[in-house]
Formats: sequence, C-alpha cells, structure tokens
Amino acid sequence: MNHRIARRQSPDGKEVVQVSTDLPTSMERHPDIIEMRAKSELAALAPRSQVIEAFAVGAGLFLAISPWVVGFNSSFQRLAVCNLVLGLAYTLLMAGFGPVYERTHARAWAAALVGVFTIIAPWAVNGGAHVRATILTNVITGGVMTCLALATVAAATIRVTMRSRASAR
Repeated sequence: MNHRIARRQSPDGKEVVQVSTDLPTSMERHPDIIEMRAKSELAALAPRSQVIEAFAVGAGLFLAISPWVVGFNSSFQRLAVCNLVLGLAYTLLMAGFGPVYERTHARAWAAALVGVFTIIAPWAVNGGAHVRATILTNVITGGVMTCLALATVAAATIRVTMRSRASAR
C-alpha cells in the first residue's frame, strides 16, 4: 500500500492533514502471494524437481517420435498422430515448471491424465487392431509419464508442506 500525506492550511488558519491510501488493484503485491512465489521458486530450484522435469521432457519427446522409432507410423496412422500430439502436449505441460512452478499442481494433474490416456490409446484409437510394439510402447511410456507427473505433484506438495511447517515454528 502507498500512503500519501498532504498538509494544508484551512481558511480559519488550522493545519489540515489528509492521508490517502492507494490500494493495489491486483493481488500481485499481497503478502501471501509473494510468500507462495518464493516457496515455488525454491521448489523449482531443488535438484529433485529438475531431474523429474528432465525425465518428463524426455518421455514426452520419446512418445512424440515413438511411431517412427518403433516403426508403426505407416500401419497405425491415427495412433501415430495421437502419440505425436500427446507427446508434445505432455512435454509442454511438464517443461514449463521451471519458470512457473506455482501452477505446477494443476498442470501436473493434466499431465498425469495425458499419461493415463497414453496407456489406453492403442485400444481407444485403433479399436481391436493393434500390434505388440504399439501396446508396449504406449503402456510403458504412459506409465512412466504418469509416474513422473504424480512425482511432480508430490514434490510440489511436500516442498510447500515442509516450508509451511518450518515457518510455523
């Protein structure tokens, strides 16, 4: 808050003091918001968070290129496109945690849903037609992606809980 003090003389010779307060128009300067940002920046700097983010980006990029690596891009084109889109979406969701760690919780849950859909995609997208390579690729990669997203949720929750307990003492 900014306080302004104005002094002036009234017509009868008395000094008049006016105090006005400018309230911030947004929540950007609220003490709780500032504290949450500081906590999230500390959590983003933790080695555990950086390792999870690196593996998550790798898993998402692998899913995106997996139809060409494993070799089912021509036989299952819809699944190839699905894996490409899911892999890039997962990478974008998980890669942004460094600069905007305060939004980690919601984005990590969305990434976990992408991982779960990756597991069921061979059956959901192709129906009954599937090959062992497509199933193994999607189930293993989707499982890893889901675990990494849940690890991100856990890391953010644990870090904030530990900081809150330490500041309460």
